[in-house]
Amino acid sequence: MDDETLRDGLQSPSTRQPSLEEKKEILHLLAQLGVAAADLGMPAAGARVEEEVVALASEITQHRLPLSPNCAVRALERDVSSLARLSQQAGLALEAMLFLGFSALRREVEGWSRDHLLRKVEATVSLGRREGLPVTFVAEDASRTAPNDLAAVLLAACRAGATRVCLADTTGCLTPLGAQRLASFSRQLLDQHGFATVGLDWHGHNDRGLAGACALAAAQGGADRLHGSVLGVGERTGNAPTEQLLVNLWLMGFPVGRIENLRAAVERIAQLLGVSVPPNAPAVGHDAFRTATGVHASAILKAKEQGRWDLAEWVYAPFPPSAVGGLLEVEVGPYSGAANVRHWLWTHGWPLKPQLVRRILEVAKSRSQPLTDEELEALARQLA
Repeated sequence: MDDETLRDGLQSPSTRQPSLEEKKEILHLLAQLGVAAADLGMPAAGARVEEEVVALASEITQHRLPLSPNCAVRALERDVSSLARLSQQAGLALEAMLFLGFSALRREVEGWSRDHLLRKVEATVSLGRREGLPVTFVAEDASRTAPNDLAAVLLAACRAGATRVCLADTTGCLTPLGAQRLASFSRQLLDQHGFATVGLDWHGHNDRGLAGACALAAAQGGADRLHGSVLGVGERTGNAPTEQLLVNLWLMGFPVGRIENLRAAVERIAQLLGVSVPPNAPAVGHDAFRTATGVHASAILKAKEQGRWDLAEWVYAPFPPSAVGGLLEVEVGPYSGAANVRHWLWTHGWPLKPQLVRRILEVAKSRSQPLTDEELEALARQLA
């Protein structure tokens, strides 16, 4: 995983700019979760970003965070030289995420020629390598670049010394099948031309709501590093959500970090970014492990009454809520059954009297939303 929260994520108009100390805190939280790399920003954005890149890189070194730092740079020699200078100041190799759009659409808009761009890629990647920087060439708008053009620019970057290449679905236009095929095409291309050791990244946007699925499909096609941002924040509709990718990679058997801290970490990062965690966000939303439905509550209660708390967590969830720091919650609302009330009474130490269950359920069904614990406590005292 390469997390883009501090670069692409902050390009969202709806996020606030965290302070330097808050950005450092975000890096520590990402490291705990098992993220392997982090984008520290785009130095060309201004002097403040340059200063913060050096400070954040120094934080990684000082605290020995298991994060490989990178920065976004344009395919301009001044950007590459600037990053080399910052890398020297930080005393740490900063990976250059050198991006350039090569699609016919972008070339037409900009008035760029194909040969001019190929020469630019060769020159800037070569410069980065001479400066001692790891260089990932990011093929912007790769999802809308013709195969022969994509092959030409990826191979040009590799011949110039790129250590990795990145496929960017810049407009989020692909389906998962398209992402898998694009990654597979690129991986085979690199292997066939003697670049088997060059890594393959995937960076996708969420304009069709498919960013997470596309990232996982790209991994099946051969991508070995996936980009994301916490809660998917970023340009327009954002990126693949880092937390969702981590959960899915964990479920697929890949090593991750302290995923039991996932919910707490995401809630804290959301606070620092000034955004809300959607209630229905997978794994981390307030409703992710809550149910107020009678059928669900019945199965959960039966498992708990048998002393099988493990089954209770699994019966209506794809993974145990506790694995990501969550808690299975059964609430009492208008769509509940007697099992919901019995579960609440049982877990809060009240007797399971049929009359008490019936009266509480009557009240719940007259409401427009689930009863709070305070309301249930008051009813139990009043009716017991």
